[in-house]
Amino acid sequence: MTAVAGTAVDIPTDDGTADAYLTHPAGGEPRPAVLLYMDGFGLRPSLRAMADRLAGAGYTVVVPNVLYREGRAPVVDLPEFIDQASRPKIFERLGPMMRALTPERVERDADAYLRWLTGRPEAAGGPVAVVGYCMGAGLALRTAGAYPDRVAATAGFHGGNLATEAPDSPHRVAGRLRGEVYFAHADQDPGMPAEQQERLEAALTAAGVTHRCEVYAGAHHGYTQVDTSAYDEKAAERHWEALLDLLNRTW
Repeated sequence: MTAVAGTAVDIPTDDGTADAYLTHPAGGEPRPAVLLYMDGFGLRPSLRAMADRLAGAGYTVVVPNVLYREGRAPVVDLPEFIDQASRPKIFERLGPMMRALTPERVERDADAYLRWLTGRPEAAGGPVAVVGYCMGAGLALRTAGAYPDRVAATAGFHGGNLATEAPDSPHRVAGRLRGEVYFAHADQDPGMPAEQQERLEAALTAAGVTHRCEVYAGAHHGYTQVDTSAYDEKAAERHWEALLDLLNRTW
């Protein structure tokens, strides 16, 4: 892996300033850019480490704190290891913040993130890849649908509620997507049951989107997140292989 350089940055948006983490190969030459959307727990050491691993593979990566309207990261106090017992109290505070991130706000913020990222000297010109985890998978999908000319590839891992019956469900953007799409569901994830998996697959197929949707057997929601009890090393490493394959095909 290539040595990387990471730093805290601020991204101006229409609604304020989003704190973020930017990381890239230490050489400084322009590299293909990736917008990485956080899970619900947010911008923290383990997520920075994931961004660094991606940067070490040759990419310029930014991870914005999408809950910046509520404060700088961490927006709530987090234990070093998030176990099942600690989750309810954490989400009691995070839930309203996450629900306040409406589709309109997501699209407005995404425009700011993309403009900022593509304007960085560390980022190569052209469209970027968008990757999301948990809640971030839905943000990635909405971003790709809102700005198809600016997104080269989209990936989502253990996302929930991606294909509900709601009129603003993320899967309804499928007809606007361009570039390749990859989603990896956890088969032990109640937030993305079989009927939603099938609905997402059908929407992407009907839209003619080049895509692959896979189910990771035995994995739980959050399987990539090493600082949580949901972490599954086998599934996490499979996710890295799939993500890097997608990015390598894109650039």
